[in-house]
Amino acid sequence: QVQLVESGGGVVQAGGSLRLSCAASGRTLSFYTMGWFRQAPGKEREFVAASSRSGSITDYTSSVKGRFTISRDNAKNSMYLQMNSLKPEDTAVYYCAAAPRSTATRGGYDYWGQGTQVTVSS
Repeated sequence: QVQLVESGGGVVQAGGSLRLSCAASGRTLSFYTMGWFRQAPGKEREFVAASSRSGSITDYTSSVKGRFTISRDNAKNSMYLQMNSLKPEDTAVYYCAAAPRSTATRGGYDYWGQGTQVTVSS
């Protein structure tokens, strides 16, 4: 089992950048595909990005492609989401998640963090 804790959220102006971190404990991240999800007020939680176990395969939802970058450091048991050119519609609670799979996936996540708020002002 793995425990996940997100950090790095905050308030930023449109066009700005933030870097989210996800720290894992309990089991090494190298066993898991990792993903980022977000949930805006009044909306369903949605997939943002995923990284395969090794980090060699990544997947992004179309609305963030070219602006967000997912990365991981298995030696540090951490995962990151670099968010550039932020837009007000990126405002949401961002969650990291772990799935016991080998390739990047948009579903099948068993472990979730508590979330970190990202607010983008216009």
